[in-house]
Amino acid sequence: MIVQHSPPLHLTYCLNIHPGESWAENFAAIREKVTAVKARVAPNEWFGLGLRIAHQAAEELTASADLRAEALALFHEHQLYPYSINGFPYGRFHAGPVKENVYAPDWRTPERLNYTIQLADLLAGWLPEGIDGSISTVPGSFKPWITTAADTEKMVDHLAAAVAHLVALRENTGREIHLGLEPEPDCFLETTAETIAFFEDTIFTAGAAEVARLLKCYRSDAEAMVRRHLGVCFDTCHVALQFEDPVASLRAYRDAGIRISKVQLSAALQAAATPETCAALAPFAEPVYLHQVKGRAASGTQFAWFDLPTALEEIPGFTDLDEVRVHFHVPLFFTGNGPIGSTAGTLTPEFFQELRAGACPHLEIETYTFDVLPPEVHPGNIVESIAREYAWVLERLR
Repeated sequence: MIVQHSPPLHLTYCLNIHPGESWAENFAAIREKVTAVKARVAPNEWFGLGLRIAHQAAEELTASADLRAEALALFHEHQLYPYSINGFPYGRFHAGPVKENVYAPDWRTPERLNYTIQLADLLAGWLPEGIDGSISTVPGSFKPWITTAADTEKMVDHLAAAVAHLVALRENTGREIHLGLEPEPDCFLETTAETIAFFEDTIFTAGAAEVARLLKCYRSDAEAMVRRHLGVCFDTCHVALQFEDPVASLRAYRDAGIRISKVQLSAALQAAATPETCAALAPFAEPVYLHQVKGRAASGTQFAWFDLPTALEEIPGFTDLDEVRVHFHVPLFFTGNGPIGSTAGTLTPEFFQELRAGACPHLEIETYTFDVLPPEVHPGNIVESIAREYAWVLERLR
């Protein structure tokens, strides 16, 4: 939905909350769930879509002009406009263990490049005139998988090829689409400083050189193209997990000339490091998603655990641990359960002022863990829960 016109600000929710790898499942979720949310949030307005299209669905849509036309007809019928796609999870994302497989295939592989190109082509065919499109993606890879300089070179070459395709797409269709690498705990890109360094030292140098080679253009023109079409998907849950200030992080990207392609509005679990906390966090240790844990001592020293079960075993042995944060997306309106709260409080009035002032025109609520929330904190009806998250955000944006 359009929150404001100048500077433009669009708000949606990510459809990765709805299970489905096929386009038929996605289509049904839009027809049944999205329209129900729209009826509660913006019944008389055009309503933005933050699609999640898996590789299977992308293949189906790419192969069928009829399916693409049917989708566009559905959008128009219900006053829906897609402007963003979550291109992070390639394969199955619900109803079974995902864990670190969510990062595969990574940007070392042609499979990730080709899938992203498919998403861009689909979005270009659906974007309304005058609105740019965003695609969020894996932040390169899972950090333990990147062990050599050759691994990084492969990622950079494939990202450059994606930029070259987006440049050609803009020239051929008039639709501008940008790709956002989404920093995440334990990934190749994790912190704001790490991400800025990668862009400045590698993407804007070797990456731009590869774009210049592919498009046979000047190096300076290629760098401008990279800055236009490749940036960051700013997930507020992930920023909070690093104990970073989201306002300072947004400004750091801006000062570095790195585009914020999309802001995902999300919250992590947060609690003081006490025995009561470990007991309260135990129900969140579920088998589907990876729930990285970050801890901080009163001295400022930080600690990290790959997944919640390991953290729950080891945290009692840390006598100086002050606070823990868990990569488990909880609804933005979640106010706490016993000793557990959320990082939604890091989304301050100053942060929302940055958004209103034009930090990024694309906003997306993202709480994909709805189906694995423990019963004691589960909000119940999914449509009502999403509508409550919209209300939470809109109250702070307006």
